[in-house]
Amino acid sequence: MRVLLLNMPWSPIDLPSLALGILKRSVDERVPGATCEVLHANLEFTDWITERTEFSAEDYEYFALSSYFLGCGDWVFSSALYDDPAWKTAEFTEVMTGKLRASRMRMSKHLHEIVPEFVEEIARRVVDLAPDVVGLTSTFQQNTAALAAARHIKRLAPGVVTVMGGANCDAEQGAAVHRNFPFVDFVVRGEGEDAFPRLLRTLQQGPDAPSTALAEIPGLCHRADGTSVANPMPTGPLPPAAILPPDYSGYFERLAASVARNWVEPKLVVEGARGCWWGEKHHCTFCGLNGSFMQFRSKSPDTFYQEIMDLAERHRVLDMYVVDNILDMRYLSTVLPRIIDSGYDLRMHIEIKANMRRPQLQVLADAGLIYVQPGIESLNSRVLDLMDKGVSGCQNVRMLRDAAETGLSVSWNYLHGFPGETAEDYEPVIRQLPALEHLNPPVDLSARIAIERFSPYFNRPELGFTGLRPEEHYLFTYDLPEAELHDLAYVFQAPERGIGSATVNRLNDAIAAWKKHHTDARLTHTDLGDEIVLVSRRHSFDWRTLRLTDPFAVAAFRLLDQPHSPKALHRKLTADPAFGDRTAQDVQDLLAEWTAQGVAFTDAGQYVHIAPASVNQDLLRLDYMRHVHTRSAPEPDGELTTAASAAPAPALP
Repeated sequence: MRVLLLNMPWSPIDLPSLALGILKRSVDERVPGATCEVLHANLEFTDWITERTEFSAEDYEYFALSSYFLGCGDWVFSSALYDDPAWKTAEFTEVMTGKLRASRMRMSKHLHEIVPEFVEEIARRVVDLAPDVVGLTSTFQQNTAALAAARHIKRLAPGVVTVMGGANCDAEQGAAVHRNFPFVDFVVRGEGEDAFPRLLRTLQQGPDAPSTALAEIPGLCHRADGTSVANPMPTGPLPPAAILPPDYSGYFERLAASVARNWVEPKLVVEGARGCWWGEKHHCTFCGLNGSFMQFRSKSPDTFYQEIMDLAERHRVLDMYVVDNILDMRYLSTVLPRIIDSGYDLRMHIEIKANMRRPQLQVLADAGLIYVQPGIESLNSRVLDLMDKGVSGCQNVRMLRDAAETGLSVSWNYLHGFPGETAEDYEPVIRQLPALEHLNPPVDLSARIAIERFSPYFNRPELGFTGLRPEEHYLFTYDLPEAELHDLAYVFQAPERGIGSATVNRLNDAIAAWKKHHTDARLTHTDLGDEIVLVSRRHSFDWRTLRLTDPFAVAAFRLLDQPHSPKALHRKLTADPAFGDRTAQDVQDLLAEWTAQGVAFTDAGQYVHIAPASVNQDLLRLDYMRHVHTRSAPEPDGELTTAASAAPAPALP
């Protein structure tokens, strides 16, 4: 049996597909007599489209990620799905006018018109490779491209078995895909490491396979007498020991032969855990990322560490994207210290919880996990409670401060639109944002929350959202009734909740100013023992140097390393006999002064100082030069070589 796994646009071009990497290994190890290859059609597309248009890396990123909630990437390939270069162009234009820049509108329409030719070419290439089974993954804006490829492959070679899976095929979504698109023979819903090999082993038996064999594969969608049948979903997730490491054979070689090699720095994708340990306790109300299985499970520290090292040695790539939805805290004392001691100069991105303390963040930084996504989402405690985030506004600000001090780059979003929020929740934060200009701003302006399938807002209308309908872009992408779109869709439209446009505009004006001034802003402190010196360079504050020489102020500043209420701060300070005569009003006056000076941030009756400890800039520059000139990974024989020196292998035929 020959199996071909197809990674269609708009899969990211700087990352190999983790899903297909795992499935390739699962076929090679668990299906006797089968061979498996991956065709990186996303890279094929970059070469194809750049020969025909002025297409850039920024354009690809826009259709792959930035336009996700507008659905532009999926609409582009709907023309290939329905064999119509003008498919619902009028509807797209009507809805998107005012939402897209003119250049994005033109590019979307032009791509929409010409991509059927690409899909036809890639389908012919697949058929020429003579596979028995073609597996297609679908995540984010990959659905119509994958469906279009399946349709064209099936038309050219009806005997080829087509199988779809991925995040867009979870639960009801996968069932909707299967019953509405008959050219998809099977849909694997949920984790595929077990189901896909079982399906292939069943297919290997041919007509002699027991009629019950397909019905016994959990989550599988198949057909019985022409009718779509969706087997019950698995009763639980795979245990961590069953989660295979990926096989990325061919990706880096194909990238090296593509125009995309000039666009991106490739990264390895690694996986230590699935699910979310916080979500098991308190599911964030807007989050649907974990799909059918929230249960947190993680690989053993030894297994995860060895997978990281093996991938770095094999591919000689030092940048890694950790896809875990949340860090397994055990890894702080197991995996990460071993990475620190390994001699590998890794650079990694990972999602963490925002209440991690500075020593923990320092371990992340020392291990190379210098890009973190802590899920901050807001700086107001009441709004964070509405999200069920389990952190306060001051804790989130502390995260930004401590990340700056430890050298971590923080990626975060500011969200609004939560039922029950008010303008009064936002105004105090808006007033204080100029004080935070030296810390990492949000990636973009504040965004109204989207209602995602699998989120509490989707599943529990009592939380504030009722009468949910599929987002508008599904209507001009698919030729399906709304009832079917409801099962197919991941994002839903709902009446706006929370703050109005006036507050949103004030918030976004403040965030825009933060982003504008961040590069040149500075606030640091140096603790000299008997005094603390603060240095500031921020747009909205005139003072440049502030010396804290009063022992009472010095002690208060040190305590504000962690969030404190005025009452708790006064209690701790006056426990020292030297400050026994200081009153609660003294504390309140000091906090008011520091808030006005942009030294402290306050929210929900708590205060925290916002000045990272000063860092020797000469040492920073030396560290930067070390990263530029000596970032290296051990070769299998133990010698060191720079990652850039690896000679590219030929592209796949």
